[in-house]
Amino acid sequence: MENNQLNEGLENSSPKSLYDKITGSMLLKIFVIFFLTIILLIPMALIGDLISERKQRETQVSTEIARKWGLEQVVSTPVIAVPYDAVHETIKPTTDGKQTTERIVVKEWAFLLPENSAITAEVQPEPLKRGIFQAIVYNAKVTVKGNFKPFDLTKLDVPATDLKWNEAKMVFGIQDTKGLSANPNVQWNGQGFPMDKYFQELDLFTNNLTTNLNLTGNEDLNKPFQITMDLKGSKSLNFLPLAKQTTIHASGNWANPSFNGNFLPEDREVNETFRANWSIPDFNRKLAQQWTGEPVALYNFLGVDLASEDVQMTDFPEPKVVGSAESSDKLTSNDYDMVQINFLPNVNNYQKATRVTKYGALVIALTFISLIFMEIIKKQRVHLIQYVLIGFAMVLFYALLLAISEHIGFNLAYLLAAVATILLIATFVRAITKDGKSAWIFGAILALFYTFIFVLLQLRDYSLIVGTVGLFIILAVLMRLSTKINWYQFEK
Repeated sequence: MENNQLNEGLENSSPKSLYDKITGSMLLKIFVIFFLTIILLIPMALIGDLISERKQRETQVSTEIARKWGLEQVVSTPVIAVPYDAVHETIKPTTDGKQTTERIVVKEWAFLLPENSAITAEVQPEPLKRGIFQAIVYNAKVTVKGNFKPFDLTKLDVPATDLKWNEAKMVFGIQDTKGLSANPNVQWNGQGFPMDKYFQELDLFTNNLTTNLNLTGNEDLNKPFQITMDLKGSKSLNFLPLAKQTTIHASGNWANPSFNGNFLPEDREVNETFRANWSIPDFNRKLAQQWTGEPVALYNFLGVDLASEDVQMTDFPEPKVVGSAESSDKLTSNDYDMVQINFLPNVNNYQKATRVTKYGALVIALTFISLIFMEIIKKQRVHLIQYVLIGFAMVLFYALLLAISEHIGFNLAYLLAAVATILLIATFVRAITKDGKSAWIFGAILALFYTFIFVLLQLRDYSLIVGTVGLFIILAVLMRLSTKINWYQFEK
């Protein structure tokens, strides 16, 4: 009897191991759980990489679909080009030490932009699927009409007699000719003209369509024009306003258009369909009304989403000088100088999944804090291994959300993933504590956290204020609960 009591006393007085101190001391346990939360950021980062990988795969599939259907289209107003022979003199040394003047005749052009132009586009976007991925493509009925005025010969540095009026051409550009369903219908002064895409001397646009006007003189330019085409494209439809006064009217059956570029609509109406109007004067144009010189591309189009925060002006190449005089109003344009209508998908699963993962550390931390409070208040110990398992279950929620959202959409996937995770953790807590009431209370707390995050996702403009107020309320509740706990007992 005495020996047994002596053995028990020795066991009780024996020093505890480091593991026993960590698992037995609540304060040490809190610090360990804090570091566990930080460690769980590693698999959260891997989930973020997985989302980026799937988003990249979606982009690849969308690009493949667009390449076969039609790329992002750029529709410009036409340009008239009249050729002339320019003589360039160069001085070269001769073998006897003297100099000689060599004259070289080069074909150059006089370019003229429209006086006014009206662009009308009726767009029918639709999602085109391949497997679980899709791309937004469209069919558009585009009409470009307007009129030119003659050259101001007093400001043109070429005599009118040198201009070859019978070789004058009207040049019209689009981004991807594969998107043309039929040959464009071109009219000049009410008369139809065929368009030629094989004329390579005038490389003003990405793809050039030219027509011979057979003019007799400068006054023949004072005529109206009209170009009509059926155009296929994907993701966005862009317009390059080159006229002295350009008006654009676009309409379509898409509920989620994004209007970008340097010019926002003067008026718009968006519901299940959209309608928007622009009126753009030449003050916002980089090009002069007329210029002379060799042909230079009038724009560089990268096809970027101008609403994206990732787009920087440094992404665009340096503008080239257009024409013979190096002036600020004779530079090439880029995406920012256009009117851009982006046809966004109704739901961007990967964008929302990325936003959800940004709240991952917060949800994990709040869950662990709630579990610690439950452990202290209920006086029911939860092992560190069980904290680890609960943490991994919460990380797995994001992988589950990503996988399901690719098939049934984000909102329903969020509901299913959240319910599955809550049930898994709640039943696990019930098995640990042997207390159904505690488990369901903890499950309700988790449901509150996931609902809070889902609401923040829906409130783009008000997410900061709602999120801050929500965290303030959570902190107030935790502070209130902490006053009911004798924290000094853990020092004994």
